[in-house]
Amino acid sequence: MSAPARGRLAGRRILVTRPAGQGERLAELIRAAGGEPIVFPVLEIREPADPAALDAAVERLDEFTLAVFVSLNAVERAMRAVEARRRWPARLRAAAIGESTALALRRHGVTDVIVPHGRSDSEALLEHPALQAVAGWRVVVFRGDGGRELLGDTLAARGARVEYVACYRRIRPELDPAPVIGRWQRGEIDAVTVTSSEGLRNLFEMLGPDGRALLRRTPLFAPHVRIAQSARALGCERVVETAPADAGLCAGLVAFWDNSAPPAGSR
Repeated sequence: MSAPARGRLAGRRILVTRPAGQGERLAELIRAAGGEPIVFPVLEIREPADPAALDAAVERLDEFTLAVFVSLNAVERAMRAVEARRRWPARLRAAAIGESTALALRRHGVTDVIVPHGRSDSEALLEHPALQAVAGWRVVVFRGDGGRELLGDTLAARGARVEYVACYRRIRPELDPAPVIGRWQRGEIDAVTVTSSEGLRNLFEMLGPDGRALLRRTPLFAPHVRIAQSARALGCERVVETAPADAGLCAGLVAFWDNSAPPAGSR
């Protein structure tokens, strides 16, 4: 997807809620389109509660038929453990939840990757032809602590033996929301981007009652239907579902305002 034309978000102030340390790519795209990113991470990624379980799984990689990675964080954390201990087994296939995750695997030298096209979720991956006949396979799923069970449950129902390995955990950051709420109250936040349902719930908790009221009235952009549904269930009035990943979010922001009047105070 091509980058949005420079200046098409001129005067727009966009809240970026990606996890701590992971929002800069989206912020760069917003700046390149003339907007102002306001970074307010609603998730923090930390080491797993039981690092030994990840290390043990890495040592046993030769036992598995398939390794599934559910996120970029799963790739970075799991591959860090792999590269510290061994080579990736030549016969072990990998599967990625979407193109961005697959690209991260390829950067680590894992080239035989099963990846869905057009969507980035468990449902799309499970529709892939390569994952229909998996009876007898041993599958390891690298993910954060908790999360959805659909992927593993479905593969198990198809006859695979599935093992989950937590390679990171997510926590809600201890951030003071007052500066963000102050900008909101002054009319200085025009849109919000949210990249996970868990992050959206954290945002609601972090903002408190006054901030939630502001959030519900502000256009909210989500790169997946499930996140968009969660936002509507929480009372958000203007929810825009975009294409996946940061490029999809920025393109959605641009499209939303392309034919709108310029923001107040802009020239």
